[in-house]
Amino acid sequence: MKRLILLLLFFSLFISSCAFNSAQAASETSAQYIENKGSDTIVNLALAWAEKYQSEHPDVRISVTGGGSGTGIAALVNGTVGIANASRKIKDEELAEAESKGVNPVEHVIARDAIAVIVNPENPVSELTLQQISDIYSGKITNWTGVGGEDRPIIKLSRETNSGTHVYFLETVLRLGKKEDKTLFSMDTLLLPSSEGIISEVRDNPNAIGYDGLGYVPDDLKMIAIAKEVGGAYVLPSIETVNDKTYAIARDLYMYTDGEPTGLIKEYLDWILSDEAQEIVAELGFVPVK
Repeated sequence: MKRLILLLLFFSLFISSCAFNSAQAASETSAQYIENKGSDTIVNLALAWAEKYQSEHPDVRISVTGGGSGTGIAALVNGTVGIANASRKIKDEELAEAESKGVNPVEHVIARDAIAVIVNPENPVSELTLQQISDIYSGKITNWTGVGGEDRPIIKLSRETNSGTHVYFLETVLRLGKKEDKTLFSMDTLLLPSSEGIISEVRDNPNAIGYDGLGYVPDDLKMIAIAKEVGGAYVLPSIETVNDKTYAIARDLYMYTDGEPTGLIKEYLDWILSDEAQEIVAELGFVPVK
């Protein structure tokens, strides 16, 4: 009799455990999931959006990772993410690869950004033209005396080549927007893997110059006022100067989906363009699209 009771108790516990595990698995399966990957410029904004959205939609899970615009677009092309973040437009060769794999990248402008050129606060240089910045990064100007500064070598800092910010800076600043121009970063430019790395190096090195998204620049570093041409007005980056188009280095920020979004991804992208989500854009130092 004791054995029978023990067997019945064991069987009851086994059934209960199976029921619990089945319910737990069903609950996890029912959760809606979005994989979001790409631009390091956008990653903090995307994380803030995901946190807010999930707090209002507890049945939704959103995974956000960085790695660079190229990494995000490659993941979209390979079918491993639902949304790719990019701080630049998708390249022709990326589009061609996507089409060869049956993927149709669709572009969504989700915010705007200014690229701030930054130096150490000890550096007396406060203003540069686009041409001067191009000459610095291409290696034509190698000493701060060449732009009215002290007799110090210029240490050039850039994001790595898989960064959308790197590509945008190359095309807009070094090449001054000229598609036929083949100017490259000089070989002694230090390529750093993150915005934080550039910030840290400029903070520690009075000879350094770098660039970063406006939302990442801390108050203890100095932003350079930029003129589009010699004799033009020198303008600092801000939400206002991006919107009135007086600041020279401003860009759209993107999310890419495979085809026109539907279902959960469409609901999330619609929310990103809402007033609530765009308020987060401004809070983090980016420029709302509305």
